[in-house]
Amino acid sequence: MRLSGNVRLTAVAGAWLWGALACGQQAPYFDGQQAFQLLEDQVALGPRYNGSAGHLAMQGFLRAYLEPRAHEFRVQRAEQPHPYEDRTLVIHNYLARFNPELSQRVLVMAHYDTRPYADQDPDPANRDTPLLGANDGASGVAVLLVLADLFSRSAPDVGVDLLFLDAEDIGRSGDTRNFALGAQAFIPEMDRLLDGHRPRYAVLLDMVGDKALSLPIEYYSWRDAPDLARRIWSLADDLGYSQFKLQTGPAIFDDHVPFLEAGIPAVDIIDFDYPDAESAYWHTLADTPDKCSPESLAAVGTVVTHLIYGERP
Repeated sequence: MRLSGNVRLTAVAGAWLWGALACGQQAPYFDGQQAFQLLEDQVALGPRYNGSAGHLAMQGFLRAYLEPRAHEFRVQRAEQPHPYEDRTLVIHNYLARFNPELSQRVLVMAHYDTRPYADQDPDPANRDTPLLGANDGASGVAVLLVLADLFSRSAPDVGVDLLFLDAEDIGRSGDTRNFALGAQAFIPEMDRLLDGHRPRYAVLLDMVGDKALSLPIEYYSWRDAPDLARRIWSLADDLGYSQFKLQTGPAIFDDHVPFLEAGIPAVDIIDFDYPDAESAYWHTLADTPDKCSPESLAAVGTVVTHLIYGERP
């Protein structure tokens, strides 16, 4: 679902932002090339839709990467009837925790599953074919994996939870509530999984690898978490990343919406017009690594890194 909007937003003063950053830690370097390699590693596993061989391989990949790096690693397993198939949908969400003993926490998330069918492909013959999801799936996860590496070597001053969500991309067009099923399953168990410490805010990374990256503020993010949205986009502006556009974008039912509904400020960093407003690789077989770039991943990863290392307990 999407709503059009091009309202110009007012930036937070740069002096305020840099003052806030000065109170936090020095942010480490975010390596876009490392993120791009991790994107390619995921795509090499093949389509990763829930229940597929690639999905199982992706779960093993996440566990092998995260367990040695996270201060604490948790798996949430949930079951529900599959919305379209005569079987049980088994959801596995992965949680990499850093400074788990701290009550002041932030959460960053991405979905690791891919679309089971390329329903938007321009060729009708391809619309039942699973896609590779280089941007829609692998890009956000790649950024989170680099963050996990950074946090393992130099933890921020606050607690951070990296949430890798399953079953985001199962839904069918017009059936909004059957998207973001992993996030919807996480919310009822959030207090248990986070030891009762609700995050200050949540940041979702989805479709952040596009070579022609353009990031307006997603509509629900601006409507329901304007202070957090201003803070992120103003930080990006001060860091010199023009990919972040201070204007509203479409309304997208994504993994951040269940968090907003639970009363947690949440922002979706997403380039839904992939690659642009005239053409689309979204939910097509063209969503492959050659459409993505290390520079785009570095832009998003650097902004999120500075955001988190700028936090104070």
